[in-house]
Parts: sequence; C-alpha cells; structure tokens
Amino acid sequence: MPGIYDLVFRFAAALGIGLLIGAERERRKGEGPSRSPAGIRTFMIASLSGGVSFALGNVSLLAITFLGVAGLSALGYMRTEEQDPGLTTETALLLTVLLGGFALKEPVTASALAVTVAIALMARTRIHHFIRDVLSEEELTDALIFAAAALVILPLVPDRYVGPFSAINPRTVWKIVILIMSISAGGHIAVRLLGPRFGLPLAGLASGFASSVATIASMGARARKDPVVSRPAVAGAVLSTVATVIQLAVVLAVTSWPAFSVLKISLVGAGLAAIIYGTLFTFRNIRQGVPDSMQVGRIFSLNTTLIFAGTIALVQLASAALDAKFGGAGVIVAAAAAGFSSARTWLRHPASRFLTDRPTCVRTRSGTATA
Repeated sequence: MPGIYDLVFRFAAALGIGLLIGAERERRKGEGPSRSPAGIRTFMIASLSGGVSFALGNVSLLAITFLGVAGLSALGYMRTEEQDPGLTTETALLLTVLLGGFALKEPVTASALAVTVAIALMARTRIHHFIRDVLSEEELTDALIFAAAALVILPLVPDRYVGPFSAINPRTVWKIVILIMSISAGGHIAVRLLGPRFGLPLAGLASGFASSVATIASMGARARKDPVVSRPAVAGAVLSTVATVIQLAVVLAVTSWPAFSVLKISLVGAGLAAIIYGTLFTFRNIRQGVPDSMQVGRIFSLNTTLIFAGTIALVQLASAALDAKFGGAGVIVAAAAAGFSSARTWLRHPASRFLTDRPTCVRTRSGTATA
C-alpha cells in the first residue's frame, strides 16, 4: 500500500534526524560522572517521540511531548550546570523533538534542517574562532545594518512611483542601496580572502553584472578611504564595465538583432578597451607591490551609499522631467540622463523602443503599453 510506504519513509526520516544530531552530540558528551545526559540514543528516541506524537495526536500531542522533554532537559541541566553551563545540548534536544514531528509532514525539509543543525553543532570551534578572532566589531556592525536594510526596511518601503512626474520609486531606490552594500560586501570578502591585489579586480568583474555604476561607486569609495589600494580598485571599476558591455550585448541581441548589428562594433571596441585597461592595471598591481593584506575596516560606507542612491534618484527625476517637457524631441536626452544611473535603466527607458523594428511592450508608470 502506498500509504504504508510513505509513512515508513517519514518515520525513517524522523529516525535519521535523531541519529544525525545525536551522533554529533555523542562525540561532545564527555566521559565519567560529568558527561552530558543526552547522547545518540536520547536524540533518536526524542525524534521518534516527536514523529509518533504528531502521527497520533497532531500538534496538540506534539506540544505535550515537547513540554515533557523540556522538563527532563531542565532536570538534566540542573545536574550538569556546574561542569557545562551551556544550553546547546538541551536546546538541540528540544529542536530534535520538533523536527521529528515535522518530518511526518515535510520529511525533506525537516531532514535539510537537521543537516543544517548538525553542521552548526559540529562547526562550533570554527564559528567561535570566526566571530571572536576573524570578524571585527565594525564588520559585525555593518552586517547587522545590511540585514536590517534588506529584511526590515525593504519590505516596509512603498513600491509605487511618487514625487514630481511620478519619477521615483522608493523601493527601487532602496534596492539600489542594498545593491551597493552587497557589492561592497562582495569586494570586502574578496579582499579578505585573496588580498586587494587580486580580490578587488575579481570582485569588480563579478559585480559589474549586477551594476557597473554601483560597482564603480563602491570602488571609488574604497580607493578614497585607502589610497594604497587605488590601483586594484581602478582595475575592479574598469573590469566592471566589461560585464556591462557583455550584458548590454546579450540584451540587444535578444530584443533587437538589427540594433545589435549596428552597435556590435562599438560594443566590441568598448569591451576590448575595458579589458586591456583593466588588465594593465591588474598587472601593475602585481609588479608594483600592492600589499596582499590590508587593515580590516568597514564593509561599506553607509553615507556614501545613501548619497549615491540619492544621486540616482535625482538623475531619474531629471530624465522624467526632460521626457515630460520636451516629449519626443527630448527623449534621447532623457535616455542619456537615465543611462547615467545604469544601462538597465536606459534599456527600460521609452527611448530604447526606437532601436527595435517590431512592437515592444514598454513598462510605464501607469501600466504597460505597446510601442
């Protein structure tokens, strides 16, 4: 019967969850009278108890089982708190009960969570070393700011066009802020791993696919903060334009082959110029002794990021004003102004419709129109 086989699979997943987490805890259990009261058998039984409880009584019985295991964990902690004041094992045991019950509903997701928990428990020493010795206080602060910007502020920012000419979308502007933070963070990580000599050029090339303008702004801020790394920062900024040229060529080839045919020589020339210029600066880094390490600092500059995002918003406002005032006569000028914010902005601009030989859907602030 398919139902029986499915139920066996779900209980096997619950058993595997307890076995996986319990095996890791067994290695940390210790020896003698001071050893931890919870080992591999306890975790296996706890996970199966969660699965059986959910199968027999759904969430209500699972909650009772959870409270019972919590009480036993509290008694065990009272016995061993002098030798080990931590709560890791007890917390992991309670989570194992819940994962065992969850495995009866979503076995794949529950198993994935169990693997994540086991990895986190096993990497305890490395995590502690990274937080205490590798990660600086400034980096931790910036990571929290980035998390707040992406997970707290972004969902609250309105997603509609506001202001004069309905030119500015607050959520789009805030996404630019997050994008610049992300690019700066990527460059910072690359520098920490590879050193500024190689890290900044590689980070610039990769980040250019997201936004060359934002990458150049990030590299400029880094070079101003630390002139020693100005050459690799320039290499990263130039190489970011290589990614933009590639991206622009692909978009044009897909949307309008005639436009691509007209611009292909210019695109090849721009790409080769950026590659040669960026490569020369990269080799100069190698020859002229740019340091392989640098002082750990901030991941990004919040003030610079906000100023740049505000500048992009003003450029978009100027583009909309030109378009509204001069209509078709000013659309090329408006497109040029929009191009200062990014190539993608220009490709979304109404002026780009003149490059195609077939009807194209153009996104407007009031909806979608066919040009």
